[in-house]
Amino acid sequence: MTGKVYLVGAGPGDHKLITLRAVELLKKADVVLYDRLVSKKIISMIPKSAEKIYVGRAVGDDTTHQNTTNDLMVKHAKSKKNVVRLKGGDPIIFGRGGEEAEFLKDNKVKYEIVPGITSGIGSATYAGIPLTHRKYASSVVFVTGHEDPEKKKEIVKWQRLAKSVDTIVIMMGLSRIDVICKQLIAGGMDKTTPVAVIQNGTTPNQKMIKGTITNIAKKIKENKITPPTIIIIGNVVDLSDTIGWK
Repeated sequence: MTGKVYLVGAGPGDHKLITLRAVELLKKADVVLYDRLVSKKIISMIPKSAEKIYVGRAVGDDTTHQNTTNDLMVKHAKSKKNVVRLKGGDPIIFGRGGEEAEFLKDNKVKYEIVPGITSGIGSATYAGIPLTHRKYASSVVFVTGHEDPEKKKEIVKWQRLAKSVDTIVIMMGLSRIDVICKQLIAGGMDKTTPVAVIQNGTTPNQKMIKGTITNIAKKIKENKITPPTIIIIGNVVDLSDTIGWK
């Protein structure tokens, strides 16, 4: 007999956007393994009786960090405990939830995956940017700007994306935005295509700057934008001037 692991999405930042299912699981958790981007208000929802373990990883940290998290999930589950693996956003949208589920399956540990609002959607909505729009955007792609460093070559084909999708949402791409924009231009994207960079989306500290694919890298430096950020590229960005509400 083992306990069970719940891979839970905490949402994009605003604690009120966490799901009822996630709150329910936190209340009955024996152990909570939480990430760097989970808000303090959500952490405060964890009962005092539960063991809280910080397993957050920042860009640049050793990739073996994930191995420790995997081992902790299995260790506590096999001690017949209910484990909540709490992640910012959604657990399987660039959250390694799929990898963790595979690990749990291999180790014969029961699990459940609980979706959350991904930061790519939440940040855009709070900034008044509709990622799809009947007039301006019939397609949207979510893409990482920071691929697994252990890959032998980059998989994302930025030049092909330039003309194949209406809205591009880039997660973890701040440090490479200059290179990304140059590749999009090389792929034929109009140099005047608008770009929004949203910092700390859905939180009281939310900040947005806008530009084009030719000048956004410069504006990021001028405004001292730092992670966590979401980058949105496409004509829908301009709609924030009309429907922005935060």
